[in-house]
Amino acid sequence: MADVRAISQSPDPLSQEVECLAALEDQVRWLSSWMIHNANHLRRKRDGLKVGGHLASCSSSTALLTALYFGVLRPEDRIAVKPHASPVLHAIEYLQGRESREQLENFRGLGGAQSYPSRTKDAVDIDFSTGSVGLGVAATVFASLVQDYVFMKGLAPKGARPGRMIALVGDAELDEGNIYEALLEGWKHDVRNVWWIVDYNRQSLDAVVSDRLQGRIVSLFESMGWQVVTLKYGKRLEAAFARPDGQSLRQWIDACPNALYSALTYKGGAGWREALTRDLGHLPGIEALLAEHDDPALARLMTNLGGHDLEGILDAFRSIDHDRPVAFLAYTVKGYGLPIAGHKDNHAGLLSPDQMEAYKASLGIADGREWDPFCCHPDAEERLRAFIAEAGPVRRRPAAVPPPPPVPVPPSLRIEPAANMSTQEAFGRILAELARGDDGLARAIVTTSPDVTVSTNLGGWVNRRGLFDRAQRPDVFRDLQVVSAQKWAMSPAGQHIELGIAENNLFLLLAALGLSAPLFGARLLPVGTLYDPFIARGLDALNYACYQDARFMLVGTPSGISLAPEGGAHQSISTPLIGMGQPGLIYFEPAYADELAAIMRWGFEHMQQPDGASIYLRLSTRALVQPEREMDAAQARQVIEGAYWVVPPGADCQLVIAYAGVVAPEAREAFETVREEIPGAALLAVTSPDRLHSQWQVSRLLGSPGRSHAERLFEAVPRGAALITVLDGHPATLSWMASIGGFSSRALGVDRFGQSGDIPDLYRAYGIDSGAIIEACAVALRDRAGRD
Repeated sequence: MADVRAISQSPDPLSQEVECLAALEDQVRWLSSWMIHNANHLRRKRDGLKVGGHLASCSSSTALLTALYFGVLRPEDRIAVKPHASPVLHAIEYLQGRESREQLENFRGLGGAQSYPSRTKDAVDIDFSTGSVGLGVAATVFASLVQDYVFMKGLAPKGARPGRMIALVGDAELDEGNIYEALLEGWKHDVRNVWWIVDYNRQSLDAVVSDRLQGRIVSLFESMGWQVVTLKYGKRLEAAFARPDGQSLRQWIDACPNALYSALTYKGGAGWREALTRDLGHLPGIEALLAEHDDPALARLMTNLGGHDLEGILDAFRSIDHDRPVAFLAYTVKGYGLPIAGHKDNHAGLLSPDQMEAYKASLGIADGREWDPFCCHPDAEERLRAFIAEAGPVRRRPAAVPPPPPVPVPPSLRIEPAANMSTQEAFGRILAELARGDDGLARAIVTTSPDVTVSTNLGGWVNRRGLFDRAQRPDVFRDLQVVSAQKWAMSPAGQHIELGIAENNLFLLLAALGLSAPLFGARLLPVGTLYDPFIARGLDALNYACYQDARFMLVGTPSGISLAPEGGAHQSISTPLIGMGQPGLIYFEPAYADELAAIMRWGFEHMQQPDGASIYLRLSTRALVQPEREMDAAQARQVIEGAYWVVPPGADCQLVIAYAGVVAPEAREAFETVREEIPGAALLAVTSPDRLHSQWQVSRLLGSPGRSHAERLFEAVPRGAALITVLDGHPATLSWMASIGGFSSRALGVDRFGQSGDIPDLYRAYGIDSGAIIEACAVALRDRAGRD
């Protein structure tokens, strides 16, 4: 049961600090436990669902987080707390006066403290959202890289200091592959100021961790250049080891399998006594030690691990006097201090009402005082409040830091014209033109790509702006006069961050870059490129970045079966639906260069708005003949709203062909053919299915017909007319448009895996060529006639 520690009046400052921290840890463990108990057993339930809360995962981390928040963190430090320790974080914020009791009482309820720490949903200041395990951990590596970028370029606010990017890591999170991708990338970029504190409780969701894992973890970190600090034993056990026969006790514990250690922890003092008597009872020193400890005291001794020993934790944290990355391997007990400690099934376990009452009684908490901030030590409340005010540096971080001013964006973006051009090429030319200047927009852009920089047309930008690196690294090929179109010199002045071919890392870096304003006070405008189908490879990390409200421009290129000879492995199908379905991300698919220029200009501006979002551009390597036109402001607005009429509906319009992206020539060819027989037909260019759909949905929900751009566009189209939609992507992307006016519709697109071929063959095979569009028009018109 609970190990309640009294506060003395020791003259030693360290002892006083440790005693206050111990009292605060009692309170943190209680509040996090009570928060979960209240949500599951006391708060009214209307749906009968278990609320949950990961009680055991919380209790293993209370000492580590208490030491961090009340003894170590500085205002400039940033921390990612493991998702299952969310109640501990909220309890600490409550003790610091930064979160209300109502938030805790409504834990996992609407508007209350969130199940997992969230930048956007929690009422308190959260540095990094966590939830999908491993991502918040790896994000600290890329946040450190972004911090280096900001400070080495002199972009940080005056007087700002670099902070440590800290992650409290659940040991089961080390099973996640993205952890190791991030470690390797961090090594390549020589990251600094990163601490990972591994809550090594040796239990996962379903089982006990392998006995051999610890050695592999240590060697892995060391091979990546990290310092490893192991916190295995607390002061009580270290003192026991110093006694006669104590080294035999140490060797016994060291050799004890994780599963056995966990089971004995759950069985308590009697279980420990039986095992030690059997294996070591013949040793006089162990016999004496067992005689001196009753069962509760023996249980406390045998679970006195380094991750629960506040003095040892403080010593370890404060011993770091360098900026190299550090991994603290802190041995803990899952469920520490609770009746469920050590049980292999405790991950989602809760205390029964009787167990909670016994726990409360062991702490001496009076009925009705359960939510009091200092109910475990009411006599020391004044002293503890003073200690928090004095010793909690993070408490002095301003509650709200004013955002840096927006970066000015010019009225239009220049592009070097070409009669025949792909949207991917146009993207590269737009950035290359920006790279020629040195205005605020050019300085704020930072690009990144997972080893496809050149093949996604970032070469022109990189040649002019350079690659970012902490050190000056020459371009050896250029120095040796080997002819190359690419300048690959690296320096702190560069504005492109090159990554290995790991899409999770791309999205985690975009998340960190996109949070540079709230994290580091410097506004950056990140642009990341990757092959469009491989968005799916990093989709969890993309969702994570958007969930944090990071702002960036994502360029998926090349896309679709239009990447014809490359085959199905590199052709994308469902990415338009990902773009439409992903909150915090606005998807565009322009066909022409001038459309792309208008969208990018708006995107750079929109990314900076308080109610803005990130931008996803789905581009192609298929070159199209560019329209001869000067895009005016009115047409640019329609491009950004999501669609415009290439040929508006005529009188008594019976047919509309709507296309998105690179299939524009096929749609135009089919349109010209059918217009001979249907003179009132119309041709619609859809530049953002996402914007068009979301505004239409809002209009429908508000019950205000005609308000959305889609409804305004179709005002002149009679209800029930034939509508043909087509794109090089999943047909559901545009199929919803039939509902705007009850149209007789045929949605064309790609819903099967692609294959190698050329564009005419593939477009014909997958039913998105002009012939397929014409046939769809005929079928839709027949259906319409049949209904009439």
